[in-house]
Amino acid sequence: MRNPYRAQLGFLSLFTLLIAFTSVAAAQIPSYEEFANDTASQRGIASDSVVRILAVTDNVKVPQGADMPLALIFDIVPDWHIWPPKEVEAKIEGIGKFDGAIYTKIIKVESTNNAVKFNEGFIQWPEHHTYEADLLRDGNVKEYSCFEGRAIAWLPAVISKDAPLGETTITIEAKVQSCSSKNCRPPANIVATVTFEIVAADQTPTQSETSGIFDSFPPKLYNDLRNGVAPPDVVTFDIFGFSFNVDAAGSGLFLLLAVAAFGGFLLNLTPCVLPVIPLKIMGLSQSAQGSRAKTILLGLALGVGVIAFWLLLGFLIASVSSFTASNQLFQYPWFTITVGVFIAIMAVGMCGLFEIEVPSSISKFNPGHDSLFGSFLFGIMTAILSTPCTAPFMGAAAGWAATKSPSVTMLVFATIGFGMALPYIVLSANPKLISKMPRSGPASVLIKQVMGLMMLAAAVYFIGVGISGMMVDPPNPPTKMYWWAVAIPLALGGLWMTFKTFKITPKLGRRAFFGLLGLLIAAGSIYGASRFTDKGPIDWTYYTHERFDNAIGNGQVVVLEYTAEWCLNCKALEEQVLRKKEVAD
Repeated sequence: MRNPYRAQLGFLSLFTLLIAFTSVAAAQIPSYEEFANDTASQRGIASDSVVRILAVTDNVKVPQGADMPLALIFDIVPDWHIWPPKEVEAKIEGIGKFDGAIYTKIIKVESTNNAVKFNEGFIQWPEHHTYEADLLRDGNVKEYSCFEGRAIAWLPAVISKDAPLGETTITIEAKVQSCSSKNCRPPANIVATVTFEIVAADQTPTQSETSGIFDSFPPKLYNDLRNGVAPPDVVTFDIFGFSFNVDAAGSGLFLLLAVAAFGGFLLNLTPCVLPVIPLKIMGLSQSAQGSRAKTILLGLALGVGVIAFWLLLGFLIASVSSFTASNQLFQYPWFTITVGVFIAIMAVGMCGLFEIEVPSSISKFNPGHDSLFGSFLFGIMTAILSTPCTAPFMGAAAGWAATKSPSVTMLVFATIGFGMALPYIVLSANPKLISKMPRSGPASVLIKQVMGLMMLAAAVYFIGVGISGMMVDPPNPPTKMYWWAVAIPLALGGLWMTFKTFKITPKLGRRAFFGLLGLLIAAGSIYGASRFTDKGPIDWTYYTHERFDNAIGNGQVVVLEYTAEWCLNCKALEEQVLRKKEVAD
């Protein structure tokens, strides 16, 4: 980083520090040097050696039901800064955005016996500072926002009317990343505590020694809190470089739901879901020849299946504290294997790959595309296939919903499911839109067979990822040989397309197009398997705590990659970025 106004900033910084020193002395807040000689048990101070945090109350004795302003003080060493909260940066116009930023965030505010009520939406953050830097290393110097020196965040807390009397401790955990002009430290979660006494409602509060600092506390915070003013609740969406903000507070929730529904619709266009869509459209088209009412019912059944799965995810996020993301289930091998088996059964049952004679008592459960149960299961399978691809489209909305009340969480996830199910419902209600799809004959059978083999490849992928996760033996990395098993049904599908195309049609144009497409699918699957199983230009070392500590202890530079075997987006990133020669070099 470089700053063309270093001299002027140096003078302003010195002047600011003098003012800060004076105000600190008046408020009896410990100076930066005093932080180092203090202990967390004495003052509730926590530190990561560059950033120190102090929690301060206005009063040491607070009556039941009274207001209790809190000040969370960030003291940052000279020449270092921290990023502001994401919602603060989103409101600043003309400021550069850095994708690698770890924004300051208050993770939690807890009190003994839940005696203190706090609404994080009413935090008032300090005024941001700006600095100029070429963070992208592309020769373009941009202006970025930050907090530096001493920054105070105001928190309007309220003591419960029935709070237990006696000593109470508030614990505040904040996440920060500190950076200098040369580098950034790893993000740190810092915990600060403050202790005070709750007294009876008819008693007079007793001010703390540091109460002078609250002369700057904005009374508007409590006015808004009591008058029901909705605090800003900004959700930032970033879809392939196109970013925009939605304020979900109040009526803004409807706009967020609209974006969530549109994101659910876009999930149908992802590589995870797109291959199975022709199967269902053909099934609806075929059903439309018999009864329009039945076609509508099949479309609704599929939509209910999609929504049901997203509601299940919303329920898990709302009710299970350790479950926070829609694709988190794929971290568990048993779930990934179960998904693979489910998709394999659906591929066989719905795509007509081969016929199996089964007892009549079992055949009624055959999930064919022309049955309500089969359409419902197909909807569930379609939703499952979409989850590895949700990050670019639904990551922001789903992540925001995970932090809200159960009702809001369920509403957002139901809306995502509705957006994803909507195209099938519309198609089933308007058979003319799908009238040109082949309903029967060799071409229809071929499409089903090829798509069925692709579904089998997806099933093998999930089963392989699950088995790889179960059989991994640290410190050895997980095996990637399952990619060859994925390539086999894909290659067979491509070769079968080429072979059958020449059998089905004598037209040269169709033979050339579909024959070449089949060969490309076959060749691409083999090439992809060889790429994914090859270690590439970087001989990665599988992570363990010991290996990492040893590398740091030996003074080595460490590049640490966080990834997931089931994450197709991660694999694409590795292929397009980490395997590039200039990046590897």
